Amino acid sequence: MTVDHARRLVPALRHLATFRVDLGIDALPVVRASLDARRREGVTALDARGVEVVDATTPESMGHAVDVRIYRGGPVPAAVVVYCHSGAFVLGNLDTDHRQCVELARRAQCTVVSVDYRLAPEHPFPAALRDALTVLEWVVEEEKSLGVDADRLAVAGNSAGAALAATLAQCAAVGSAPAVAFQLLHQPVLDDRRTPSKDEFDDTPGFDGVACERMWRHLAGGGELPADAVPARLADLTGVAPALITCSELDPLRDEAVDYALRLMWAGVPTELHVFPRTCHGFDSMAPECDVAQALFAMQGEALRRALTD
Repeated sequence: MTVDHARRLVPALRHLATFRVDLGIDALPVVRASLDARRREGVTALDARGVEVVDATTPESMGHAVDVRIYRGGPVPAAVVVYCHSGAFVLGNLDTDHRQCVELARRAQCTVVSVDYRLAPEHPFPAALRDALTVLEWVVEEEKSLGVDADRLAVAGNSAGAALAATLAQCAAVGSAPAVAFQLLHQPVLDDRRTPSKDEFDDTPGFDGVACERMWRHLAGGGELPADAVPARLADLTGVAPALITCSELDPLRDEAVDYALRLMWAGVPTELHVFPRTCHGFDSMAPECDVAQALFAMQGEALRRALTD
C-alpha cells in the first residue's frame, strides 16, 4: 500500500497498512491455517452473552450435508438470516465471521444461520452456491423445529459470502429458491470485470486487485466461469429483495458494490448504500472494536430489525 493510501485510512486502521492476503495456489494451505487459527481464537475470546450458539448439520437427504452454526438472539418464532462468511471463496469456515453473526443476532434480535460452504479451488462453482441453497431450503422446511419465522427470512454475506447471498436473492426473485425479504451485502464480491477501484487499489490491506483476479480463477476451478457465477452479470434485477449494501472507500471491490446498488435502484428495488470512508476491506474483522466497525454493526442490526419486523 502506498504511503498516500496508508494515510487515507482512519487512525484505528493504520496498523493494517502492510497486511496482505496471498491467494496464490501454493500459499493457500498456510493462509487457511493462519486465518482459521486467528478466528478460532476470536471465537474463544468473544463474549456472546445474550446469544445462544449451537452447531448443526443439514440432512444428507437434501444433498450434500452442510454444517451450520445457529445464533439465537431473539424470541421464538424469530426472524431468520442465512449468512455466508467471507474468504474469497477459498478461505474460512464457521469461525470466520463469528463476531459478525453474534452482532447481527444480538442487535436485530433474530436467528442467524451461518453456512460452512465448500471452498474452491477443490470445490469450484457451483458447490458453494448449492450449499447455501441447501441451507436456505432447510431453514424454511425446519422453521418450526428451529423456532424461526420463514416469512421473515433474509440473506446476508461478507465479501465472497455476499456474492452467494446476492445470488440467493436473485434465485428467490425468479422462484428457484425460497422467498427472501431482505439482503444484507457487506463489501460484496459481485463482478469479475475490471473497475477503476480494482485498478487503483492494487496493494491495499485485507484485499487487493491481484487477490481479486486469483479469487475468480480459483472459483472457476481451472475452467470457464459461467455467467451465473457472477451476480453483476444478471441483466434484470427486477423483483429481488430490498438491500443494504455497505463497502469501504479503499477497497478494490468498492465500485462493483456501488454499481450494483445503483442497478438495484434503477430496477425499482428499495436499496440503501453506505460507503465507509477511510476504511479498507475487512476492517470489521481485523479491528471489530474500532468506532467505524461498531457503526457498521449498528447499521446492519438496525436495517435487519427494520426490514424483518416493520
